[in-house]
Amino acid sequence: MKKIINTGALLLLLVVSAGAQVDQEDDLLSLVDEPVELIHITNAFKSPRVVNSHSMEMLQPGSMDFRILHRFGDVSRGAYELFGLDQASMRLGFDFGITPNLMAGFGRSTNKKELDGFVKYRILWQSTGKRTMPLSLVWVSGITVNGLKDVVGVEGMETTFSRRLGYYHQLIIGRKFNERLTLQLTPTVVHMNIVANRLMPNELYAIAFGGRVKFTKRMAFVWDYSYAINRFPGILSYNPLSLGVDIETGGHVFQLHFSNAVGMNERAFISDENSNWLKGEIRFGFNLSRVFQIVKRKI
Repeated sequence: MKKIINTGALLLLLVVSAGAQVDQEDDLLSLVDEPVELIHITNAFKSPRVVNSHSMEMLQPGSMDFRILHRFGDVSRGAYELFGLDQASMRLGFDFGITPNLMAGFGRSTNKKELDGFVKYRILWQSTGKRTMPLSLVWVSGITVNGLKDVVGVEGMETTFSRRLGYYHQLIIGRKFNERLTLQLTPTVVHMNIVANRLMPNELYAIAFGGRVKFTKRMAFVWDYSYAINRFPGILSYNPLSLGVDIETGGHVFQLHFSNAVGMNERAFISDENSNWLKGEIRFGFNLSRVFQIVKRKI
């Protein structure tokens, strides 16, 4: 009888052990079959702009970014002009997130009383997990309208609406390498229907470099630089270079920067006359960005 009980207990132990092993194998198989999540890379920059130029970052759908870009005069003007603070130019902008990969915006600058608008579309989105995409590709197309009374400057030549127009197109190639470093490269073409003289081409080709280095949770160093490829060498104009610090304060992104450019859209800061950094002809400025959610997001 004792032998029968021992044999039954052994069989029961084997059955329980086998069942546990089957359950464990099922659990492992379920982990294998579980789909891998697709993770899109976000917060490459804190706003859709670096300093002057567009960044690879997009606005969330249904949100509006109200931007104030303010830039003073040349610091080299000295104490009499309060190191440039007596002069100022600015741009007011309104950017809208339409879909996760589409946004648009418009603005108005005091420089040449210029209106500008743009459309921005994300072609590729950097991601990991289910699908690995090593970088982001973003296309931007914009238009500008010169608001001055006389944009031609030539006696007897009529200022038509067509002669007020300028256009730009660019492809942003960017990558967020880690939580601290983001870099982007941006081939750009700017077209102007009318130019100041024969030495200036109607189509100006440029390549822009931008980036961000985050050094605290709420602060980052940012820069952008545009190199005009086919600018005539005799024209006394310099490529735009801007250096700044982003400061995130709740719902605002506040940026302090220095730049040698007056203009604050692609047509202006790439094609217009800029100052010389090496001679101290730089301008202090600030950008203020406030994002509002104007359409309720779907969960």
